[in-house]
Amino acid sequence: MARDYADGLRIAIAAVRAAARVCQAVQGSLVTPETIEKKDKSPVTVADFASQAVVCAVLAEALGDVAVVGEEAADELREDGQAAVRDVVVEQVAAGLGRTVAAEQVLAWIDLGGAAGRGERYWTLDPIDGTKGFLRGEQYAVALALIEGGQVVAGVLGCPNLPLDGDAGATGTLVVASRGRGTRIVALDDEADDGRAVRVRADRTASSARFCESVESGHTSHGESQQVAERLGITAEPVRMDSQAKYATVARGDASIYLRLPTRADYQEKIWDHAAGAICVEEAGGRVTDVTGKPLDFSLGRTLRDNQGVIATSGAIHDEVVAAVRAVLGK
Repeated sequence: MARDYADGLRIAIAAVRAAARVCQAVQGSLVTPETIEKKDKSPVTVADFASQAVVCAVLAEALGDVAVVGEEAADELREDGQAAVRDVVVEQVAAGLGRTVAAEQVLAWIDLGGAAGRGERYWTLDPIDGTKGFLRGEQYAVALALIEGGQVVAGVLGCPNLPLDGDAGATGTLVVASRGRGTRIVALDDEADDGRAVRVRADRTASSARFCESVESGHTSHGESQQVAERLGITAEPVRMDSQAKYATVARGDASIYLRLPTRADYQEKIWDHAAGAICVEEAGGRVTDVTGKPLDFSLGRTLRDNQGVIATSGAIHDEVVAAVRAVLGK
């Protein structure tokens, strides 16, 4: 019988919703044409730190002693030259939580994300996955997952700019999954919405599938992805977007294949970049492995050091896709 993670998911959803509101506020007030033109990353720095602080605050206040494997650490904000950024982060956290907070408390919440990624139970957090998408006003995600015994057992993706229904309808989507209990799509800003169950596409052969891949070529090899597509007979143009929103598109059937092919031999994927997305795809009926077909191992610390790249598919075509990837990569 599947374990009921309803309470943990309720808290995780509340944390992601609060963090998403912070990210939206920063995007609306601090990201301007001038900051984009100057390639000023300070808005995303503020949002990253504030988002992590808010998620860790909600988890800690609801659950007590929590271990969180997060992307950020507060050391940078403690530097003398960072006082102005620190003040803005504290201001955004206070707004996100709806109360006054002290700077040292905010820094302590951020530092809760320093867990090693080992042990029986811990959370993984990417406070803003897809920073360039965030700055462009396109796709980004707040990604939170729970790992028990080395297995991802629950995950929440908050995608503020992802439409609820494919390319149509209102934007702002939560993708929620727990082991053995399926995947749901929920309105990000509607706390009364129970959501709807989603399933992956029913592709039987890879030739009818559609790719979803990173916008940034530094995150995956677009050239090799094209070779994989040609080998599989896929002619549809790939869907390119930032962040774990790609996992959401596979989970709800907008695409069938997400490839994150290695761009260099020594790169190790971070667990927070994949944990929440992976369970959302798997609980919607899909499969997620590395490029050799091995399951992703989330029990080895902060990285997937025993895996190479990631392949997520709608399931039935997975072995066919893995074979094509291995042929192209020479593995």
